[in-house]
Amino acid sequence: MSHIAIDARIIRSSTGTYVERLLHYLQQIDTSNKYTVLLRANDIDFWKPTAENFSIRIADFDNYSFDEQIGFKNFLNELAPDLVHFCMPQQPVFYRGAHVTTFHDLTLLRTYNSDKNWLVFHIKQLVGRFVFKHALRSSEYILAPSKYTKNEILKFARIPADKIAITPESADVFIDRLEPYKHPYKQFILYVGKQSDYKNIRRLGDAHQKLLQKYPDLGLILVGKIDASAKGNQTYFTKKSYKNILFTDFLPDSQRDWLYTNAVAYVFPSLMEGFGLPGLEAMGYGAAVVSSNATCLPEVYGEAAHYFDPKDTNDMARAIDEVFNNEELRKDLIAKGYKQIAKYSWLRTAKQTYSVYLEALKLVDGK
Repeated sequence: MSHIAIDARIIRSSTGTYVERLLHYLQQIDTSNKYTVLLRANDIDFWKPTAENFSIRIADFDNYSFDEQIGFKNFLNELAPDLVHFCMPQQPVFYRGAHVTTFHDLTLLRTYNSDKNWLVFHIKQLVGRFVFKHALRSSEYILAPSKYTKNEILKFARIPADKIAITPESADVFIDRLEPYKHPYKQFILYVGKQSDYKNIRRLGDAHQKLLQKYPDLGLILVGKIDASAKGNQTYFTKKSYKNILFTDFLPDSQRDWLYTNAVAYVFPSLMEGFGLPGLEAMGYGAAVVSSNATCLPEVYGEAAHYFDPKDTNDMARAIDEVFNNEELRKDLIAKGYKQIAKYSWLRTAKQTYSVYLEALKLVDGK
């Protein structure tokens, strides 16, 4: 029996679904090895183990902090697992134990968020560049959600291609848990997620206002926590006197998923993604997906999305209009969406990840 620690400190972040679903299905797959799940103190009521071989330890160490580099390293040395799975690249660079790391994307290194302090953000990028390269080289294996992310990693760091395992994400559908969300629109397009600059929400707002000239009652609903990025977008829209745009703030999954099922289209305008999970979620709930053609998105969505150039507001409005105005196209996208999401499975993701654990443990035993 081996002891595997899973760094789940990000379980309530934007990539937390990946961690939560991985843990959910690992408990079904592996009933023999011992697992210690590392959570922040505020998260211990959010996730509870259901299998006897899984337990929780509190690991309150902030990302990219001195405490993470020293305190978390000492914590892991004391825990002494046979293998650690870091579910994000941030980790103690001086930790010498065996580990695998999930790289969802390289957006930290490729983008800048205007709501952040310029100097602090670029210092964080420099630190991140060092930490990322170290994690890529020191990990026994790297987990990436798409071919695009794997190729980006190979461009960034000189590591063997067979060291990177592609473990696509997925989207579970809970159609019986839907809860209506009150809103003022007869018809609306939807976006779900963070609103950092690279998510391209301002251009989405611009495109929506163009559509109002043809469809004056069309709403744009933006689901997600109203943080500094979202507030910046609110200010941008207010200054331009934009209409029919609703920021919901955080919503429970039941209401978010109800919006998926009732949207005319789900629009994903992002300039950069490592996988693009919300689009798959939308497909699972029967929404027609209109998507940016950037980075990994055509790879993940295939023929089940209607694409546009994310830097061209007119092209974005054109694609949304074609789906809004063409019922046959919309029905075709919905049907293809159901087929596309069937290609993905969190259970398969967990099985692939477990296989990586076993291969990493073999490498450790062979050293």
